[in-house]
Amino acid sequence: MASSELGWGCMALVPSTEFEEATDLLAETPGAPTISSLGEVQGHVSLDVDTEDQEDGELGEENDQTQLLGDEKQSPNFWTFSYHQSFFDVDTHQVLERIKSSLLPVPSQNFVRHCLRHHPDLYGPFWICATLAFTLAMSSNLANMFQNWREASFHYSPQFHKVTVAGITIYCYSWLVPMALWGFLQWRKGVRERVGCYTFLETVCVYGYSLFIYIPTVVLWLIPISGLQWFLGVLAVSLSGAVLLLTFWPLVRSDTKIISAVLLTVMVALHALLAFGCKLYFFQSLPSRPIFVTQSPLHQTTPRLLQPPRGTELTDH
Repeated sequence: MASSELGWGCMALVPSTEFEEATDLLAETPGAPTISSLGEVQGHVSLDVDTEDQEDGELGEENDQTQLLGDEKQSPNFWTFSYHQSFFDVDTHQVLERIKSSLLPVPSQNFVRHCLRHHPDLYGPFWICATLAFTLAMSSNLANMFQNWREASFHYSPQFHKVTVAGITIYCYSWLVPMALWGFLQWRKGVRERVGCYTFLETVCVYGYSLFIYIPTVVLWLIPISGLQWFLGVLAVSLSGAVLLLTFWPLVRSDTKIISAVLLTVMVALHALLAFGCKLYFFQSLPSRPIFVTQSPLHQTTPRLLQPPRGTELTDH
């Protein structure tokens, strides 16, 4: 009886035609056909379950692949805004950390690997160059005013053309020099396989952050002490040039000694030329003017001849 109930319960899972065949067999021989039908039904059920599991797995994989393909975004075109937006995707904490590393270079840390971490940005270099250009022009106008405000004939007029000169100079330097350096390293990489090279954006980012120390230096150049101004300029060039040397030295040290020495020397020389060129152009000292001292004319007295009084005559003795 138990086997019959089990057979009826399992056969309920199969289609109606198979159910009728199983009923006829069970009516003729209640014992053996029940076990046989049960085995066939169990095999059919297990086959159906395995097929359903396989289909569910295939559907799940297809859904996962569809979701991944849907989430994957196509790379934007160069002329679109979204392409350049990724270069400005940086938070304030990252910018401040990169500025701090450019002010205090550490010999054991590479600026690209420890600060940029292969994620360069253009936000920091863009605003650093803009701030340096406006600070340079403004400090130059203030220095000119402070130097001549005591003169009665001096009339202050802002020199707006210095903003244009400073902007063109700073932005050309921060883009053209890294471009030339990147192209040279690409050429040397093809000549010598061991020579490394950063990406163009990483090179521009390093040069942009290295210019930040010039901003406080330009402000301190308002102090009218020539020796202090030159000392601050040398200090700024030293710290900023150290960032460039520590960053690019691992790339060129495997090159020949002459190429490495000449390349690093030219890099530091151009960096110093920018600083001292701005010092001489925007903070040039006025030519010394001769001082004319007006003095009252001296009253010169001519000696008078003594004449004898009247009535007396000179006699010869």
